[in-house]
Amino acid sequence: MSNNVAYALLVYTGLQIFVTVAAMERGAGSILPYFALVVLVAAIIPACRFFERRWIGLSDEAAADRSLAPAYRRDQLGLWALAIGLPFGLTALFKTIAAV
Repeated sequence: MSNNVAYALLVYTGLQIFVTVAAMERGAGSILPYFALVVLVAAIIPACRFFERRWIGLSDEAAADRSLAPAYRRDQLGLWALAIGLPFGLTALFKTIAAV
């Protein structure tokens, strides 16, 4: 899970920067896009730790237990959904706030 968390953080950061820069170029508000970048530190890292905490203490033998595979896959999909969806969701939220 640690590798998934590391790669998800990279993908999230890249998407967040790309989407925020695109929003700034379109004039979606002055300070709000920068606030979206702060959310990276404030929200995504603790969320990633949540996903990793469950798996970090397992031994290699315990991690190989096939009965944990559905839970691992669920956590893996949740992590990636968050990493990919959150940058777009945050930018849409901030653009909506800026329009009001």
